[in-house]
Formats: sequence, structure tokens, C-alpha cells
Amino acid sequence: MRVPYAPSSPPADASQNVQDIYHRIAARRAPRPLIPLDLALLHNPSIADGWNTLLGAIRTKNSLPQRVTELAVCRVAVLNSASYEWHSHSPLALAGGVSAEGLQTVLSTPRLAQGKSGKSEGEGGLSEKEWAVLVYVDAMTRDVNVEDATFEEVRKWFSETESVELTATVAGYNCVSRFLVALNVGECNGQEMKVPEQKK
Repeated sequence: MRVPYAPSSPPADASQNVQDIYHRIAARRAPRPLIPLDLALLHNPSIADGWNTLLGAIRTKNSLPQRVTELAVCRVAVLNSASYEWHSHSPLALAGGVSAEGLQTVLSTPRLAQGKSGKSEGEGGLSEKEWAVLVYVDAMTRDVNVEDATFEEVRKWFSETESVELTATVAGYNCVSRFLVALNVGECNGQEMKVPEQKK
């Protein structure tokens, strides 16, 4: 990484506030230890705390199925060449019900034009709804300005609340991927992204 990682536990002279921040982040990660992303962010505990709250809400306090959330996150990772993000989330996508074929589609499909995907149900292992998600992710990540036709495809499949949740997920993980890549968190930049083996 481009800066040293922060300590994995609060320094001995840490204030109670900093200790509480470490404990909140550790509670969200449990039973896993803090991850390299946490240890990069903890150079500024207040930023790490806010990040933990926002991403924790995006991950655990929305109504989107895991399949949709992880599909979106994995596509962001591909578009931004964020290998760390891909390695972390592609197994979660498989666990959430995205097929290996669908993940390969996420990985290998060139940037999608805005509007209706033109893909049929089941093409590339994805549903029409999931193709609409990919088009939306591509628009948000690469164009920033989302055309009305693209958003209308999202609204065809998702409620107003779900549309906001999907938008927050794509925006949030664009933030994550840019942080990861800029600092080379986890020393993953340039690593090949491939579909992980499914656990039996």
C-alpha cells in the first residue's frame, strides 16, 4: 500500500472516542478481524467511523436482495479495475445467487450503452432486471449523468425505495473502489479478476 496501515487495535494512548470507533468497526466485521480497508481508513478514525456507518447501512440496512447488491458492486469493481473489490465481492455474489456464467458476463461485457440493454431474459446468465442493473451501473460509473431512458428501465423493476438503495450502493462502492485503487489497499492493483470457484 502507498501508506503504512494503521494499527489493528487502538494505540495505548488512544482517546476513549478512538477506542469506541475501533470497537464499532470491529463489531461490524466480527467474527473477521479488521480488513486492510479499515486499517487504511483508520489513519483518520473519524473518517473511518463515518465510512463504517455509511457502508454498513448500504450493506445491511437496505431491502435489495444480496444478488442485486453484489451484482452492482462487482460491476463497479470491473469498470474501475478494483481487483480488491472484485476479490472481496465476487464470492458474495455467487453466494447470493448470481451464477458463474452471470459473473463471467459481469466481468467480460464491454461498457454498455445507456437505455434498454437489448438483452433477453437469461442471456449471459442474467435476467432482464439484472441487465438493467448493469446498464445503470455503467451509466453512473462512467457517464455520471444518467439518461431518463436508463432510469426508466430501473424504475420498471424497482420501487422508489429500491431505486434509491441501488443508487446509493453504486455510488458508495464507486467511492470504495476509488479509495482502494488510489492507495493500492491490499496490494491488489493489477491482479487478474476471475470468477471464483463455487463452494460446494
